[in-house]
Amino acid sequence: MARFLNEYSSKNVLRDYGLPTGEFYLAKSKEEAVAFSQKVGYPVVLKIVSDQIIHKTEAKGIKLNLKADEEVIEGYNEILSNAREYDEKAVIDGVLVSKMLPGGIEVIVGGLRDAQFGPVVMFGLGGVFVEVFKDVQFRMAPLKKNEAADLIRSIKAYPMLTGFRGMKPVNMEALAEVLVQTGNLMHENNKIKEIDLNPVICYEGKVKVLDASIGLEE
Repeated sequence: MARFLNEYSSKNVLRDYGLPTGEFYLAKSKEEAVAFSQKVGYPVVLKIVSDQIIHKTEAKGIKLNLKADEEVIEGYNEILSNAREYDEKAVIDGVLVSKMLPGGIEVIVGGLRDAQFGPVVMFGLGGVFVEVFKDVQFRMAPLKKNEAADLIRSIKAYPMLTGFRGMKPVNMEALAEVLVQTGNLMHENNKIKEIDLNPVICYEGKVKVLDASIGLEE
């Protein structure tokens, strides 16, 4: 049984390993939410932060594309209300504030600790597609850069990452580095049972981890 860290705690661990989380802040009041929103620049995303609420969408704990102070205040209050209705016993740490990013190609990066093989890195098409197509592959950790590149090339949807039908190719170097560092994180921390980075959004020039969850052994 794993104990899952909330997104704020998970992203702080990722940031220590140089993973591209972007700017994110924990707001504990609507005033802080507005101040942080102004700091990262509109539009922004708000998400509930609670160890008891891992499935934020299910709890209606996410607000996207907020473009003004008034929308942030309204979104902050609504998220807290929804979270308390979803789980009245949940300990709410606050609301995560981050920049709303434009659309890109979504992939999933994961890690798990296999009973036979030890730490393993998973890679595949992300977002809703991971459940539909189940297009994922695995490699033992830690990974070298060339092994990470081979893992990326091993999925069926690889052509989507290379500029398929006029789409811009993603930054393969940055994506491979995400896989390498995820493997290092699993390899160097025996208490981490699993890692779920979904989605990781890929652009021509950069890669960003939009959501993250780390499961620790109890």
